[in-house]
Amino acid sequence: MAKEKESNPSIKDEETYQALRDKGYAKSKAAAIANAQANDNMAPSRKGGKAPPYEKWTRDALYDRARELDVDGRSQMTKSELIDALRG
Repeated sequence: MAKEKESNPSIKDEETYQALRDKGYAKSKAAAIANAQANDNMAPSRKGGKAPPYEKWTRDALYDRARELDVDGRSQMTKSELIDALRG
């Protein structure tokens, strides 16, 4: 018996949604992408902000980021050690 595809009123671009589901995307991820592509104010394929490389960050900014990520030993690290830890 063939699987009948259901129509979901919360999906704005059903064709994209079904194509993503067929590729193995989770329902919520496929719905988010399909709805974003259907919305003229959103561009899901466009990359987000471009942060400068860690080498241009201050040591304090690197430390704050390491704290957000709960990097062990961050308080004793130099700038280059923080960069290595954040990339590792």
